[in-house]
Amino acid sequence: MTQKLSKKAKRQEHILKALELDPAMRVNDLARRLDVSQETVRRDLSELDDSGRIKRTYGGAVRATRFEPHLAERLQLHIKERERIAQKAVELLGDHESLFVGGGSTTFHFARALKSADRRLTVLTPSFGIATELASNAKIEVLFLPGQVEPREGLVHGPETLEYIGRYRTPLAVVGATAVDEEGVSEALLSSARVYQAMIQSADRTLVLADSSKMGGRSLRVVLKWNPNVDLLTDSQPSDSIRQAAEDAGTQILVAP
Repeated sequence: MTQKLSKKAKRQEHILKALELDPAMRVNDLARRLDVSQETVRRDLSELDDSGRIKRTYGGAVRATRFEPHLAERLQLHIKERERIAQKAVELLGDHESLFVGGGSTTFHFARALKSADRRLTVLTPSFGIATELASNAKIEVLFLPGQVEPREGLVHGPETLEYIGRYRTPLAVVGATAVDEEGVSEALLSSARVYQAMIQSADRTLVLADSSKMGGRSLRVVLKWNPNVDLLTDSQPSDSIRQAAEDAGTQILVAP
């Protein structure tokens, strides 16, 4: 049994290395390269997809350059840092009367901090957890977006979600991130990325909430590039290269105390 597991682990490492060289290899190409059946490759790809190390595509796979655990796992990580970010984000809302709030762990902490707000506010969100948290405050009107359910992330997505977002305009979108680099913010889950991009396009400004563990690297899809309409709120200063690139593009970097 140990020998079989070792062979499988080595084969999967070969698959990951092959995807680094050619990010969209087909199943039949991988099978020929590894000298195994296509069914064996498909099983390996399914396991790698379940672990978040790749993203399956029709007939093949692409490598995810930033691993993102499921939401339930992420909610147990970096709690103090994310709570500091969340409290500061609430202070930065000013007198905005409406906003989009994306899904994710840091935005969930933001919702927990926001639900004690003593004023009228309208929040549009695709996240079950965030909608439930905020709905406990009678002064906050929650518009839960329609769409197809993504159970691992606890949110909705799809054409209906994007169409609904397009009906609204808010002064602010509050989103999280899988990864932050010199170019901007990227997301591991393609369906989530499309929803967040639509929110950003329907808002005047975007506030990105990202703790220091998100800094560096790149995930599957860039959802925004640094620009003057973006603020990045984090718990410590990012690397000089990220800070310089963001500030050169007009993005303000804020650090939660």
